[in-house]
Amino acid sequence: MNDTSDNNPLKQDFSHFNADMLHTVLELVSDGIWDWNANTGFVYRNPGWYEMLGYHRHALENNVFTWENVIHPDDYPQVMKLFDDYIHRRAPHYQAEYRCRKEDGSYLWIEDRGYVIARNADGSVARMVGAHRDIHLRKCSVEQLERRNQSLEALVAERTRELSRVNRQLQLQLDENRSLAERDALTLVANRYRLEKVLLEECNRAQRFRLPLTLIAMDIDDFKPINDRYGHGVGDRTLVQVVECLESCIRPHDVLARWGGDEFVLVLPKTSLEIAMALAERICQVMRRQPHNGNLKITLSLGVAERQRDAPPTALMARADQALYRAKAAGKDGVSQ
Repeated sequence: MNDTSDNNPLKQDFSHFNADMLHTVLELVSDGIWDWNANTGFVYRNPGWYEMLGYHRHALENNVFTWENVIHPDDYPQVMKLFDDYIHRRAPHYQAEYRCRKEDGSYLWIEDRGYVIARNADGSVARMVGAHRDIHLRKCSVEQLERRNQSLEALVAERTRELSRVNRQLQLQLDENRSLAERDALTLVANRYRLEKVLLEECNRAQRFRLPLTLIAMDIDDFKPINDRYGHGVGDRTLVQVVECLESCIRPHDVLARWGGDEFVLVLPKTSLEIAMALAERICQVMRRQPHNGNLKITLSLGVAERQRDAPPTALMARADQALYRAKAAGKDGVSQ
């Protein structure tokens, strides 16, 4: 359905329609109906939505992350592209077919349609409604018809199963190789390649849902003399100890990455500058209390930057790096923004 927020009479109807009455009506609808208030982040989903996916009524959180979390990972990028194109008026309508995870862990094919019924003065979405429809039987019927049209018999089927088994083994190996390719070999945290991917994803999510995103750039103070005096073996052990200390301070959804040498970057999704500054100060305090090899005293300098609206990942990285330089110039073992 087209975005009719500017000139469709439905906009006036919805603007005067009592929200409680609307949701009461939607309680009676069997299809999965959703109603997103983009200004508050609240998402209403009717009982039909929960029943379709096998969840208890209103068992999940009423926010956009519930929707993100049930989308099949393979379908997620395309769904987000269609969604973004529509809400930013690059496409005339939003309609997508994808798989949603049910309560039992299986996936259900659904058709998702939605349209914007109100926008803010700056053109951003204020409210959007839509519906999820179960199309699993149709999808399965198409798959069964395709199988019946296959002319090859048991031998081909056996070969297909064998190929599938090999493919699974190859996929497992590919997943393992991908994981290794995205981890730093020494510290086992995310490497630079993984950091760039995560930062782009989080910047897109922050832009889409108007969420805060903060970055902490940090490096070990006077690390080169440690390598020069004690050798690279001690330097490597120091890096591992620093990472263990950092991991004890961060939250499960934060992403710690080694940017290079003794420099690390911490990505903090859904985190304001104030909270990030407090976390950075805590990291400094914990690091000062850590026992290290011999008489070594290990401290960190940290630069904190919050993403500004419409800023690309490179701009956020540059601002965090500049804050780090300010922390170094201020005497090290401290935090700057």
